[in-house]
Amino acid sequence: MVGRNLRHTLRSPDTMIMTFLIPLMILLMFVYVFGGAINVSGAYIDYVVPGIILLCAGFGSASTAVGVSTDMHNGIVDRFRTMAVSRSSMLTGHVIESVLRNLITTGLVIVVAVALGFRPTGDPMRWLGVLGVLALYILALSWLAAALGLLAPNPEAANGFTFSFMFLPYVSSAFVPVHTLPTWLRGFAEHQPVTSVTETVRGLLMGTPIGDNALTAVIWCAGIGLVGYLAAGALYRRRGMN
Repeated sequence: MVGRNLRHTLRSPDTMIMTFLIPLMILLMFVYVFGGAINVSGAYIDYVVPGIILLCAGFGSASTAVGVSTDMHNGIVDRFRTMAVSRSSMLTGHVIESVLRNLITTGLVIVVAVALGFRPTGDPMRWLGVLGVLALYILALSWLAAALGLLAPNPEAANGFTFSFMFLPYVSSAFVPVHTLPTWLRGFAEHQPVTSVTETVRGLLMGTPIGDNALTAVIWCAGIGLVGYLAAGALYRRRGMN
């Protein structure tokens, strides 16, 4: 199932291209349009790239919902049921493919960011930590997206259901320091999952303090992933009985 979904991506590369291009365009916009007006310690590109990485991962993971919904509506799942394959393999294949695809596109965004002036200071062990945090974050969002894809009545609705994946990074520390936000919004930004994941990735890449953000990020990702996994399994079994 993983191979099947990877082949679909290679035959229709528009998903990967859009997953890569949209965060890249946002990176260029924030660095060259808004960057001069945003005051942070150090170069703004060093501050914003971790947020762009999370935006890229979230945007790519959201496409899992569309893939799952498409499979549920084009009849291929009925064919899978007649074959000697595990029922859960369809969902697992989509999720694992999402992790692999999004790690690749995230790596491409980092390469372009370095070409634009991004200068991470992390050692190899910290880069491994970044890889682990990103993989866990993508895995969690992919399972949640799979559940939303099963819940949506059609692929178009599935795409709309995942809008929050793209919205949350804007209300976090991804693009501006949290203390600059209005008081009524600051509390939400400080305690939502994207902020802890962003601060963990930023700390590992740039050597800034991480504090308890790493533990909070792992707890958030594990919780979201577990909810998505259980919800996707329950919805898939229910759809399979109909």
